[in-house]
Amino acid sequence: MAAPSMPRVKLGSQGFEVSKLGFGCMGLSGSYNEPLPDAVGISVIKHAFAQGITFFDTADVYGANANEILVGKALKELPREKIQLATKFGIEEANFSNFQFRVNGTPEYVRSCCEASLKRLGVEYIDLYYQHRVDTSVPIEDTVGELKKLVEEGKVTYIGLSEASPDTIRRAHAVHPITALQIEWSLWTRDSEEEIIPLCRELGIGIVPYSPIGRGFFGGRGVLETLPPASSLNSHPRFKAENLEKNKKIYEGMEGLAKKHQCTPAQLALAWVLHQGSDVVPIPGTTKIKNLDQNVGALAVKLSDEDLREISEMVPIDEVAGDRYFDKLDKLGWRVANTPPKNSGVST
Repeated sequence: MAAPSMPRVKLGSQGFEVSKLGFGCMGLSGSYNEPLPDAVGISVIKHAFAQGITFFDTADVYGANANEILVGKALKELPREKIQLATKFGIEEANFSNFQFRVNGTPEYVRSCCEASLKRLGVEYIDLYYQHRVDTSVPIEDTVGELKKLVEEGKVTYIGLSEASPDTIRRAHAVHPITALQIEWSLWTRDSEEEIIPLCRELGIGIVPYSPIGRGFFGGRGVLETLPPASSLNSHPRFKAENLEKNKKIYEGMEGLAKKHQCTPAQLALAWVLHQGSDVVPIPGTTKIKNLDQNVGALAVKLSDEDLREISEMVPIDEVAGDRYFDKLDKLGWRVANTPPKNSGVST
């Protein structure tokens, strides 16, 4: 049974209720670490549920479909009606070894991805279906129009976007209500606060921060523990030697504040995100039960407005060394798709 102490919140204004803390399943199938054996990955998901987490996030591209299959196996051992399942589509080709990606937002691709995800997950419907990255060669109205059909057919319950620009969000929301926007948001990644977050609140769109602990940095990754050789973070700007050395000062400052609040730096960083609003549902991921329990423990860290300001000031955003995204992915437009397709008749 799910722990009764886990708060539940409405994500977006369409009535979608989830646990205040979600779980990002990507890492169970590799990327930052070696993939876990299925039995271990399933045990982590089941433990998250036992701790009260009911909102699970995956994507067809994670582990080249393997993550959806893993999540599907775990769902067979859990009560489906108590789970809020999110997955994503839109990355047609992905090669994480050399950072080669291609996005596809055509209606035909949307439908084929949904059917494939339903099969891999072993479910009849997807609670929240995101467009993983925006395809600027296809009008967003066409992509969301097909998603709307999937909602009408009962295959999808709610629609989401990931890393979309303000213009794209508005245009998508005009076609069908967008329930949630997934973005990178943490103490050292706050570029969404100026325009994206206020827009979501204006439109009644829930906010789902991924990497809320700075891809593990605030948990000591790269600082207290060396990155595994196979970790993709070895090519991340903020984890490169010259930048990491500068960023260590930020971690040390957070260590001091964490002692004041009687928690770990990771818990303090996550608590900061959790305190950003009732419409904010972060989805930290981990492969370790110990870290999962610590993440849940962050819910018990209470912060005043003064505390939040002090923590924000401890991580001056203009002093964080290195860009927030992998260099090669940034050049491929992986971060945010801002531009509408040419000749679409839509202006920014």
